[in-house]
Order: sequence, then structure tokens, then C-alpha cells
Amino acid sequence: MCTIYLNIHVSELDLSASQPQLSAQRRDYLHFFRREEDKRAVAAAWLLLCRALRERYAISEPPRLAFGSHGKPFLADYPHIYFNLSHSRDAAVCAVDTRPVGIDVETTEAYDPALLTTTMNDEEIRSILSDEHPDQAFLRLWTRKEAFLKYLGTGITDDLRDILRHPALAPLHLQTFSPRTEQYICSLCAEGESMECIFT
Repeated sequence: MCTIYLNIHVSELDLSASQPQLSAQRRDYLHFFRREEDKRAVAAAWLLLCRALRERYAISEPPRLAFGSHGKPFLADYPHIYFNLSHSRDAAVCAVDTRPVGIDVETTEAYDPALLTTTMNDEEIRSILSDEHPDQAFLRLWTRKEAFLKYLGTGITDDLRDILRHPALAPLHLQTFSPRTEQYICSLCAEGESMECIFT
């Protein structure tokens, strides 16, 4: 079963107080972000990973990351445990499983219509434009594409508009949900259908 840890109160995170819980590797990573809200989101996602490893696998030490050939991180000391992180403004999410996983969370907001033709195929565009809430319809598809790409861990190597027709997706499960509120949309790509969502 894939377990999802979700924090939709990232703005309440005390970044200074969380520093001791971050690995040196993750603290260095924070320096790439200029805005405090981005730093909080990155830290919050990391803390979710630490909690998931502690609660699901009894791993108490801060995880050490290594990176695949396309830059996807994995647990250097526990390569049999798979994880994926995502964050968006006031939300952070972590998925852990014993099989590869990809997850994406986005804040619901008005989308840029210019993105339609570069990210969606004709059928998807029609579906978005005919929906009562096109911004949510766009993000449902966008997060599904992101989750699948993050599952693959190869970056965008195919046409993003038709990525959900990729043959590798056929045996996988894509699940999209709005965590407690329509303010956020989250999609999970995993090898099993069952998932457990834990709110923090």
C-alpha cells in the first residue's frame, strides 16, 4: 500500500525551529530558494518524509539522498523504499511505498490559457474548456501528468500533450483527489490501487 503524508498548513511551519530536523544535505538545498514560503514548503516536504520513514519503516536517522541518472532522488541507504515529494505554496506532500511512486500537488488557481496548447492534447483541451470549473479541470490533468513523469523519473522525454497515452502508463494506477478542500489538487501514480492518506 502506498502511504501519503500531506500537510496543507505549510505557512504555519517555523522554519528556524525545523532546521535541526533537516539533514545537512537538505539545509544546503534550501539555499537554492529565495522566498521564505518556498523554503518552508521544501522543509515541510522533507519533514513529511522523515515522519513517513519513522512511522512506516522504523527509520529514525535523517535519510541520505542519492540521485539517479536523470536526477530523481532515492534513499541511498534504503533503495528498496521508494518515495516522492511535491509542494505548492501552502501544501506539501510525501508518498512512500515499496514500489516506485510519483506524486504532485498543486494549488487551485486560474490557469494560463497559453499553457493549453503546449501541455494538453485536443481532447483534453475540449474537456477543460467544457468543464464548469476549468481551472480545476486543468490541474487535475496537469497533476496526473506530473505524477506520471515523476514516477518515471526521466524528465520530459515525450510530448507532454500526449504523455497520458504513454504505453508505460497502462499497468499503473493514477488517482486524483482534492485533500479536504478544493483549494488543492493532488495526483498519485503508483503500481497498486490502494493508498492511505495521513493529514498533518
